Amino acid sequence: MPRFPLPVLLATLVLSGWTVLAAQRMDAFVESRHHPAIAYGSTPPRTAVSALNEKLARGEAALSFDPVTGYLPAVLAALDIPRSSQVLVYSPTSFQASHIRQHNPRAIYFNDTVAVGWVRGAELLEITAQDPAQGTIFYAISQAGAAAAPMLSRQESCVSCHLTYDTLGVPGPTLRTTYPRRRADDFLNGRPVDHARPMADRWGGWWVTGARVPAEHRGNLPLLQSAPMSPPPPALASVTGQFDTTGYLTDTSDIVALLVLEHQTHATNLMTRLNWEARLGDPARVTAAVEALADYLLFADEVALEPVAGTSAFAAEFQARGPRDGRGRSLRDLRLDGRLTTYPLSYMIYTPMFDALPAAAREQVGERLAAVLSGRDTAAKYGRLPQADRQAALEVLRATKPNLPPALR
Repeated sequence: MPRFPLPVLLATLVLSGWTVLAAQRMDAFVESRHHPAIAYGSTPPRTAVSALNEKLARGEAALSFDPVTGYLPAVLAALDIPRSSQVLVYSPTSFQASHIRQHNPRAIYFNDTVAVGWVRGAELLEITAQDPAQGTIFYAISQAGAAAAPMLSRQESCVSCHLTYDTLGVPGPTLRTTYPRRRADDFLNGRPVDHARPMADRWGGWWVTGARVPAEHRGNLPLLQSAPMSPPPPALASVTGQFDTTGYLTDTSDIVALLVLEHQTHATNLMTRLNWEARLGDPARVTAAVEALADYLLFADEVALEPVAGTSAFAAEFQARGPRDGRGRSLRDLRLDGRLTTYPLSYMIYTPMFDALPAAAREQVGERLAAVLSGRDTAAKYGRLPQADRQAALEVLRATKPNLPPALR
């Protein structure tokens, strides 16, 4: 399968801008991904996609081709990605941007470690998968027609846009809210989004559906607006009637799926950054990365969440993935009122990325988590975490996750 590199000029601009940012801001990885301790491009990946490719090569798996959606349904099924996770983005920020508009949005489907991007009418299906140690690996498969022996091809050129300060200087995913422009040739700007971003500033360039959504957000509105102030976003239970939904696997861009994806995207990059910093071994930088990851896993900087509810099966399917303790509790339990999850500890601690952290760094994270969850650390930034909830999170973790760092056992 041929490769599809991004324009050289774009790569030059992005990397030049990154050099300036790295010199000014030290809370991201600043060494090259080609550093001998990292070897991002030359290390064979260990991802769900590489495992699928091996099965395809051995004839143990097959991918069927649909005339409308191409390999999308088959790839989702092979990678255990629920259709209910569909979220729809229409800001033209993909390298297939010429196909993306409000009435032909890019659909993203995801689980904890893999995401798939589908654009109706585009030539590629885009896939990102997490290597536990190497961060995000980018893949694509041609949508031109059924292939005799389909494979998902690695696309390292994607780091031209997916290795920036917003991804903490490591190859990783990023979700952005895009601000409206008055003219199509105006600069396309915006900000990255995670659980710390105020709701009123989220989802510019995204469809947002739900039974209950925040009163203020930037979704569901055109990106080209003549007035500087946006009107209130329309409340939508589905996108039916908003555009031709032929090919889309559901009629929702579920707000709960959006919230989950925003949270785990930044958690993924924090874990990759810590892994890479630990392999370089600068104590001060490792400590900073440990504290950033621990605080994020504890939702220490999460903004207060207005009550929300989706209209798809996503919330139920997400929670059903467990694991659960003897009392039926899980770190995947969603609260969706005041905060995202019931317990103040992220389910991302279950992922292979956490387990792949170098031992010393992993133990440091465990020590920080234990200090906060046990109540020994009384710093003001943890004041919004009730002690009963901290204790419950610690109990659930101990009952559901093997091979914990010593401080958490």
